[in-house]
Amino acid sequence: MVEEHLDVVRSILASVGLHERDLQTTPDLPFDRVQAEYVLAGGGGRTSLQMNCSGKHAAMLATCQRMGWATDSYLDVDHPLQQAIISTIERLCGEPLAHVGVDGCGAPTHALPMTALARAIGRVADDRGEVWNAMTNHPVLVGGQSRPVTRLMQAVPGLLAKDGAEGVMVAALPGGPSIVVKVSDGASRAAAVVAASALRLCGVDIPSEIDRDLAPPALGGGETVGRVRSLL
Repeated sequence: MVEEHLDVVRSILASVGLHERDLQTTPDLPFDRVQAEYVLAGGGGRTSLQMNCSGKHAAMLATCQRMGWATDSYLDVDHPLQQAIISTIERLCGEPLAHVGVDGCGAPTHALPMTALARAIGRVADDRGEVWNAMTNHPVLVGGQSRPVTRLMQAVPGLLAKDGAEGVMVAALPGGPSIVVKVSDGASRAAAVVAASALRLCGVDIPSEIDRDLAPPALGGGETVGRVRSLL
């Protein structure tokens, strides 16, 4: 996370009278390696604010504060917030969740078929509601200036996209296709490349010049010797 992301998290919390100490995000270094090295070089360490899911947690806390729900137990699966989230996910997916586990950030995480996830992300895009507006108008906050998901959204106006853990990526256009990618071995480096290829197969115009930004280079001796590419 860069300072822009951290400022947004702080502002969300401050808007409802909360502080970063209220976050229950698993303490971590920034997701970006350069930023992580910068923190370590400055004598810093892992914090809940720097964890890449702190924005989501700030929104959860803000919702609890506005609804009058307890903030100290907001990650409990039986908490009204989490029950509301589960209900919303099931409504968007059109089917019940298969299982609820615990994510790396400490929040409940939800197991569902890829078809249900595609249905859900498509409905979010088709609704053109607050989530779609916020993400498409601020793609840098979705990932980061150099993150593949941000570059993909910047290249396709109106595209809603989000990367996730274990090689997952979703993308959808209002009134257009919705796709879900899951890399079997959990590696994330191919997810955006495959997502772009899948969108192109569905007729979405994606400039070829961004392909180099969608996957990290393969290095040999510190030099670029190749790149991940899709065979779709």
